[in-house]
Amino acid sequence: MEPEQVLDKILEVKDLKIYYRSIYGDYKSVDGVSLEVVRDEVFSIAGESGCGKSTLVDGMLRLVKTPGYIPSGKVIFEGVDLLKLPEKELNRIRWTKLAYVPQGAMNSLNPFLKVKEQMMDAILDHSDMKKKEAMQLIMQLLQEVGLSTKVAEMYPHELSGGMKQRVIIAMAIALKPTLIIADEPTTALDVVVQKGILQLLRTLKDKYGMSIVLVSHSMAAHAQVGDRVAVMYAGKVVEVSPVYELFEDPLHPYSKGLIAAVPSLEKKIIKGIPGLAPSPLDWPKGCRFHPRCPFVMNICREIEPPVKSIQQGRFVACHLYGD
Repeated sequence: MEPEQVLDKILEVKDLKIYYRSIYGDYKSVDGVSLEVVRDEVFSIAGESGCGKSTLVDGMLRLVKTPGYIPSGKVIFEGVDLLKLPEKELNRIRWTKLAYVPQGAMNSLNPFLKVKEQMMDAILDHSDMKKKEAMQLIMQLLQEVGLSTKVAEMYPHELSGGMKQRVIIAMAIALKPTLIIADEPTTALDVVVQKGILQLLRTLKDKYGMSIVLVSHSMAAHAQVGDRVAVMYAGKVVEVSPVYELFEDPLHPYSKGLIAAVPSLEKKIIKGIPGLAPSPLDWPKGCRFHPRCPFVMNICREIEPPVKSIQQGRFVACHLYGD
């Protein structure tokens, strides 16, 4: 095996757990996730709805609300654990170094404010710019994301879904952060608009040298813009691979199922993954995928597989890859 390449890490998540209290017990939505994001890459997080993707980024950004809580773990951004930062210090990092593109642009803009007013609030609250300078920046940002400067005078209800999402992206890049976390940025958009939004994110990433964490259930989205992909299942990461290797030769049986379910012109039959995802209230013993896995062995039902390095840049949690 080749030695692991030393990369410049910008974000490191260590054994992060995010639970939600209920009268039935804790829903263990994220149950021990570890991953690394390096500079100047698009790091994709894939998986079915309910696997913990959005909860994971909420925890990384400290947006988990009661009854949710974080019992353990670390989120180290540029050498600082975000989970231990005072709220005032965290606010200094937001927008300037760490930005967020939330899921559902339809609900992310204030319907009573014009676009320029919302963008102005974000810029002035997180920088020392004057209003005139900020206004010039707003016009530049709108053009940069492919919108007319006339959009600045419009209200959110006057914009299409794709235009709203571009406004949100313009706000995210306003202060040139080093990392953007985009949670399902193409939700509720048609496929043509989706492609444009993804291409825009990739273009902005290359232009400014930012890193992006892209969350999506769409494997096609990850294939289009991702550099590396972490596949999540039942609150855990089961595989991390460079995007081309993942699609060419997926390692984990769950990853194989996701790739097989991607429609294409060459496929006459699209195979889905049988069964249903388990409940975070009661994860299966052993490997959490074993009730749905076509390669299940006795050990899978009893012992949870550790994450193993299979080759340079590729990691998998599966008993098929034993010593």
